[in-house]
Amino acid sequence: MRIISVQMPQNLINAMDQLVKRGIYPNRSEIIRAALRDFLKRELQMDFNDEELPEYIIR
Repeated sequence: MRIISVQMPQNLINAMDQLVKRGIYPNRSEIIRAALRDFLKRELQMDFNDEELPEYIIR
């Protein structure tokens, strides 16, 4: 995996830390990956219409 740098408001970081503390996600990176996958599926679904989404999106 590649590392990227992202700036986020403190309230989002606090919310992510709560999810990690509760054991829902193992770390912040996993939360961001899950959120980004959901976002990309939703946004790209419009481009692909009824076609299947590419494998790199749904992994």
